[in-house]
Amino acid sequence: MADELVLIAGAGPTGLVLALWLTKLGIKVRIVDKTAEPGTTSRALAVQARTLEFYHQVGIDDAVIAGGVKVENLNLWVKGRRAARIPLQRIGEGLTPYAFALVFPQDAHERLLIQKLGELGVRIERQTELLRFSQSDTGVTATLRRSDGSEEVCLARYLAGCDGAASTVRQQLAIEFPGGTYTGLFYVADIEAIGDPVDDGLQADIEDADFILLFPLNGQRRVRLEGTVRDLPAGDHGTLTFDDVRGKALEHLKLNVGKVNWFSTYRVHHRVALHFRDRRAFLLGDAAHIHSPVGGQGMNTGIGDAVNLAWKIAAVLKDGAPANLLDTYEPERIRFARRLVATTDRGFTLVTRRGGVARFVRTRIIPIVVPIAFRIWAMRQLLFRTVSQTTVNYREGTLSEGMAGRVRGGDRLPWADLGSGTDNFAPLTSVEWQVHVYGGAGSGRREAEGGKGEEGRGLRETCAELRLPLHVFGWEPMMGRGGLQKGAAYLVRPDGYVALADPSADPQRLRQYFTERGWRRG
Repeated sequence: MADELVLIAGAGPTGLVLALWLTKLGIKVRIVDKTAEPGTTSRALAVQARTLEFYHQVGIDDAVIAGGVKVENLNLWVKGRRAARIPLQRIGEGLTPYAFALVFPQDAHERLLIQKLGELGVRIERQTELLRFSQSDTGVTATLRRSDGSEEVCLARYLAGCDGAASTVRQQLAIEFPGGTYTGLFYVADIEAIGDPVDDGLQADIEDADFILLFPLNGQRRVRLEGTVRDLPAGDHGTLTFDDVRGKALEHLKLNVGKVNWFSTYRVHHRVALHFRDRRAFLLGDAAHIHSPVGGQGMNTGIGDAVNLAWKIAAVLKDGAPANLLDTYEPERIRFARRLVATTDRGFTLVTRRGGVARFVRTRIIPIVVPIAFRIWAMRQLLFRTVSQTTVNYREGTLSEGMAGRVRGGDRLPWADLGSGTDNFAPLTSVEWQVHVYGGAGSGRREAEGGKGEEGRGLRETCAELRLPLHVFGWEPMMGRGGLQKGAAYLVRPDGYVALADPSADPQRLRQYFTERGWRRG
């Protein structure tokens, strides 16, 4: 059937990352998009640490960082003056190799992903629209319309709907998309400007409910402005220009705008699809969930969907995994999406709510409390973990089992810096199942493959039998501080999440993990 092809509808960041991961895993893809070219006026800016960790696994993290801007400070403005400055440098120190805030606009992001796919021989089929599809026990039959108006039938094993909030895939599956739309209109503008805020990180004007955010971009004096559109006449807002909203930005942030590269308005929605899967069709990214831009979570969540689904499809098509492995995609991702929409909804409501109490909290309480919170190590780490998505876990999933140290099955593998430019994430670039043991015999930074003694040999033999690379690291105190347990075994999934945490490093328990899930390895 179609050479084990996966058809991807939609070439935004979610679809592109899915195509990249599947291609790296040896799965043939076809990615189509009805637009003529990549987007040029995108709102998504933040690339979170967890996304960079995924990108490290497929070798594009350095390119993303080089194309973006590390945000040094967060500045809060009230009534035309800077009320607080919060340093963000190394805010996540010790938690991840990417302990910083990064801005990399979605349009540039897409161009980079397209380039990387091109280097692997994958091209985006532009002006190609998914019209309809049907499913059978063996695959999907999709009808595509090409740019010249002709139609083509495409056979695929699976269909991935990465086609945005108005998803054709979701609509044809008749999956409900409950939620709503926030009142009010918002704008985004790419401008060139001068003024103190341009060279000093992220700016947030939190006066009243007319919030304005200024993000630094790569390029001389380039910044991205986002804000609310208030007190304008009713009617067609499609004719609005930057001149209609620039007053607040110039007055509150003391900006001198030289050039407007582009300007757009939009409305903010909050919705989560009732299901992320129907047999051989899947929903990812905005097709599955949309929410407010608070915290820069949207694009990163879609990328997380793509990584989660990619390795599971590859395991079923190539590695002999049972088809029910794909049943785990929806519960793992929908739980996080629902929680995220609820969280960003509360944050967005706080930022935009009008009234005396809300104004007092924004303008008087937040400028005092937030800087104090960032000075407290535990609070700073909690905030970083939450926003960076490094706390996303699948503890309640059927693929998750056991606990060793503070690490439970379903947790992201804690990062450990081993010095000399090495870390325990290096083996994850193989994008395969593997076993980690921290604290094998000996005092080296990293032991040879496998432990010593009877237990080490038993584990080594079992890993070889199950085709699981075994990585044994010499114990370092910071591993314990990160939650790892000395001598325990951690079965790590291809996406860097712990599947099994076994404090006794029992080879039999490792075999049992796959046997209970009907997966014959070896």
